[in-house]
Amino acid sequence: MGRKVSIQDKPDLPRRLFWEFRYDDIEWRAEYLTVMARVIERGSPQEWAEMIRFYGEAKVIHALRKEIVFLADYAIEEVCAYFPLRKEELLCYTRKQSRPGHWF
Repeated sequence: MGRKVSIQDKPDLPRRLFWEFRYDDIEWRAEYLTVMARVIERGSPQEWAEMIRFYGEAKVIHALRKEIVFLADYAIEEVCAYFPLRKEELLCYTRKQSRPGHWF
């Protein structure tokens, strides 16, 4: 028999945020970087709060600083407005700066 999924095993996040995934098969703990990036880029303030409740603020901030490799520019701005972080502290921002886009 499969084990029962408790509220602690899964955040209360809407399916619409994960439209291209099999929602019921998401490994919420193992796939935390994907989940966090999606919530940050497309989630509401309430969904950000749920992400922080589930993963913990320290883990979210660590992921932003050291693990999440891409966020859209608007999401970087929102992260810095929400958390006490500067853009230069975020891996996704420093990677973007070290890899300037093509210009024509």
